[in-house]
Amino acid sequence: MIFTVDIGNTNIKIGIFDGKGNLANSFKMSTDVKRTSDEYVALLLQLLSHSGISEKSVTGAIVSSVIPQLDYTFTNVIKYVFGVRPLVVGVGVKTGLAIRYDFPRELGSDRIITCVAAEKQYGAPFILVDFGTATTFNVVNERKEFIGGAITLGLKSTVDSLARCTAKLPNVELEIPGKVVGQSTGKAIQSGVIYGVVGQVKYMIERIKAETGLTDAKVIATGGLSNIVNAVEPIFDHIDRELSLRGLYQIYVNNQSV
Repeated sequence: MIFTVDIGNTNIKIGIFDGKGNLANSFKMSTDVKRTSDEYVALLLQLLSHSGISEKSVTGAIVSSVIPQLDYTFTNVIKYVFGVRPLVVGVGVKTGLAIRYDFPRELGSDRIITCVAAEKQYGAPFILVDFGTATTFNVVNERKEFIGGAITLGLKSTVDSLARCTAKLPNVELEIPGKVVGQSTGKAIQSGVIYGVVGQVKYMIERIKAETGLTDAKVIATGGLSNIVNAVEPIFDHIDRELSLRGLYQIYVNNQSV
């Protein structure tokens, strides 16, 4: 089995793939840079035991991380638990995509792993919108080249920022309000954030297609909050919330002959 880890700003997603490339099990835990390697080991062993997975069944591992402090931590955790050294996604790792980016070392591995899975599953060209802590727009052309994109605040981050940066605005649940004109402060925030993001996504897709000439590009969404946006208006051709883990597995396979 292959152990895959996607370390994000808010959550850590873990997937275990069987010998046929099927996602056999997946877990999620909160990201916490204050946890020690020992604490992550204990938590991981507990999750494996609960799922009936033997540590000896894992023969390889791969990690994507947007938090540099946790790269070393999880490398040690994986070596201790499974006795294998993980592949860490970064510059020089074979992804299957050509990276056309001014400063490749600045490019978050989270953006690449989802694009790898999207290309494998749906084919290029495409625009991939990932709704996470940040919302990212990622563009892959017909030659399987990652040519860039855009980054903005995520849905939950926007709500949290309003509450944190103002004296009286509350932190509200991300629920679709019945109408755009909110008649309470909470409904007004929900309207501004959710309907505003829908408009933003539509405009960005339109501009990206016009600028790149990729008028026939598929529009794909991933991330935990993608369903909220699509419930307001069906913008996307595909919604796939497991792209990151499948992308990690594909990159692991790509690098076995390297």
